[in-house]
Amino acid sequence: MPPVISVANLSKVYGSGFKALDNVSLDIERGEIFALLGPNGAGKTTLISIICGIANPTSGSIKVGGKDIASQYRAARALIGLVPQEIHTDAFETVWATVTFSRGLFGKPKNPAYIEKVLKDLSLWDKKDSQIITLSGGMKRRVMIAKALSHEPQILFLDEPTAGVDVELRKGMWEVVRALQASGVTIILTTHYIDEAEEMADRIGVINKGEIVLVEEKAKLMQKLGGKRLTLHLQNKVDAIPEALAEYKLQLCEGGREMVYDYDTKGERTGITSLLSDLRNAGIRISDLDTQQSSLEDIFVSLVRQS
Repeated sequence: MPPVISVANLSKVYGSGFKALDNVSLDIERGEIFALLGPNGAGKTTLISIICGIANPTSGSIKVGGKDIASQYRAARALIGLVPQEIHTDAFETVWATVTFSRGLFGKPKNPAYIEKVLKDLSLWDKKDSQIITLSGGMKRRVMIAKALSHEPQILFLDEPTAGVDVELRKGMWEVVRALQASGVTIILTTHYIDEAEEMADRIGVINKGEIVLVEEKAKLMQKLGGKRLTLHLQNKVDAIPEALAEYKLQLCEGGREMVYDYDTKGERTGITSLLSDLRNAGIRISDLDTQQSSLEDIFVSLVRQS
């Protein structure tokens, strides 16, 4: 099956000479949740804006559902729902009127039953007659999602959807996104919350300085780039790591009461057995030890530093 979005050799250079995107190529598969990660200014919002037809590229091409975003703009754009970072809506309009109006903007015929379903799916039905101004921040974000879904798009872009939303509401938003995926909608998510991507995404893309650093299935990424950390709790405090243990590149922590050993889970040998033996030979006794798997955040920080 061809990708639902195909970006080829996309670049964006502003009049000032700043290159926001540099030869980006990216395919999004139908029905997946794709998380796009990157630091501030990496090019995430610029990339989304160009795919959605809000900004023009300097060079390159984009196809959405097989339709060129430049030459077949209306057909391509009709396949996309966009939830931007900022909440843009008429504060004094009702939820029902706001979502219904958004559907009309795409030339869709009235369909009260569909609007009702969207509002119920997003737990907004009891607020349908409420003015936007009376809603909480979390509810306003749900209204933005309802607006984006009003014209029955196949693809939904969520640009920092849980920014400024408390933890409980974030988890509620995750449930909404999973339900949308289950209904067949492709989700592209940008987020500053690494745990959000780790929790939800099927694939991860990392962008930095306008370039795609890596695109990988989340599970494979964690396996490929994830390492483990062994923390050794010492019976007695040590002032320095003995020279005989230099090859292990240990870190001394907690005022000399702990040693930390980072190792590669992909290697044929972890080196732990020989480390424990060499610690005994050096007269260092261990009271306890524990291991910790690298998180997606650790991997992300490492990738950005390298790029």
